Amino acid sequence: MYVISSECVKCGACASVCPVGAISEGDAQYVISEECIDCGSCAETCPVGAISAGQ
Repeated sequence: MYVISSECVKCGACASVCPVGAISEGDAQYVISEECIDCGSCAETCPVGAISAGQ
């Protein structure tokens, strides 16, 4: 599952490209739910590189 780091600037680009709607706006940053299918679309779209494959 992909994760979003504190580098997130809350631009929303990742949420708009997620094919399963697994990304939502949290208090401090966007968050990825367990519905993530590991497609990587969000990581490719993030303008600040705040999204990476989790462990």
